[in-house]
Amino acid sequence: MTVISEADLQGLAADLLAAGSTVWGPARVPGTSRPGVEYRPLREAAELDLNAGLPLLPLKRVFLPPTEPLFWWERTAAEVRLVPPAPPSGRVVVIGARPCDAAGADAMDRVMGWGCRDELWFARREAATLVTVACERPADEACFCAEVGLGPSHPRGSDLLLVARPGGYAVEEITEKGRALVAAYPHRFREDERATLDELTAAEGPARIDLAAVQRWLSDHFDDETWNEIALRCHGCGACASVCPACHCFDIVDEPDSLLAGTRRRNWDSCQASRFTVHASGHNPREGQHARVRQRVMHKFQVFPKRFGRVLCTGCGRCTRACPAGQDLFETLTLVSARALETP
Repeated sequence: MTVISEADLQGLAADLLAAGSTVWGPARVPGTSRPGVEYRPLREAAELDLNAGLPLLPLKRVFLPPTEPLFWWERTAAEVRLVPPAPPSGRVVVIGARPCDAAGADAMDRVMGWGCRDELWFARREAATLVTVACERPADEACFCAEVGLGPSHPRGSDLLLVARPGGYAVEEITEKGRALVAAYPHRFREDERATLDELTAAEGPARIDLAAVQRWLSDHFDDETWNEIALRCHGCGACASVCPACHCFDIVDEPDSLLAGTRRRNWDSCQASRFTVHASGHNPREGQHARVRQRVMHKFQVFPKRFGRVLCTGCGRCTRACPAGQDLFETLTLVSARALETP
């Protein structure tokens, strides 16, 4: 089986940087008084830190920047000229992403290719190779990836999956992009007959919620007092959407430079914001916060599964960590699961 040592993994990052690739990875946040880690482009291989924990911000910003121009426009006497941004170019390799982030990008592929193909998204996705590292243990008590059909070593969305073993990692080659990366740097990888696929199984605890029961309850309880109960702590700040690897709401605005020119820009947004669904007439179909909380839960666990066959949640727990009011999505699912089991 293919393996890579810790030194060779850092060497792989150095080789890729020397070849002109953009390499993203978890790295300590510089210039801050508090310890932290984020996915960011590495300036040198030594910045790569696979022991720093789960970054608070998700990997999706590699493929969907928080803000980006969709096109520039200029009006002349004869026409309105639209200038699209240059397509993303150059190779991107992400080293050290977690399986929950890779699965989030895979879920967003369904959205970005549904009905209308988002070329900016897919250009970045196709240029990128994801080398994920399985979690040896949960980041903290907020993690619940196994509850949503994934797990600490789930391969969904990964090109290569690394699982820790003494001195390095066992390597599972999942896609052609992953196999191509191994083939391009044979001096960094080697075969080890002692390594087995058994090492690619990370421990998962027993299921604590009944996801099928949750989905049944959601389909029959659109108008239920439970939503008011859940929404009591929600401020509608949208922090949960900003840190979610699968949330994809965005707003589009026109920013004029003058009366004759400007930029159409896409910005991250959140369905939890009070004005997200305000119509031009002033009507807001989700006027109360309970309606916005209901939208988030039902979209992730009922609407998206009906359309794409899987939930829109990877169980990373970031929303719980980021919420200033202590709103806990797993706690919400546990409550709904209990209500479902109480319902005859």
